[in-house]
Amino acid sequence: MDHFRLDRTAFQIKSHKDAAKQRAYWMKKTPMERLAAAWYLTCTAYNLDIKNPPRMDRSVFAIKKRPG
Repeated sequence: MDHFRLDRTAFQIKSHKDAAKQRAYWMKKTPMERLAAAWYLTCTAYNLDIKNPPRMDRSVFAIKKRPG
């Protein structure tokens, strides 16, 4: 998927019929294919490297034991 580019200037108004066709198309895909497409769009929107995603900043989160 790394050869695709998102054209941020191209937008299209769709009818309900076209939207239903789009939904049917994506529902035919496996969950993994849909997740791959979503990850591609996320990486493109945030300018992330698809093959080497950033690591989570673990300094923000802390594990605490519950009292009791």
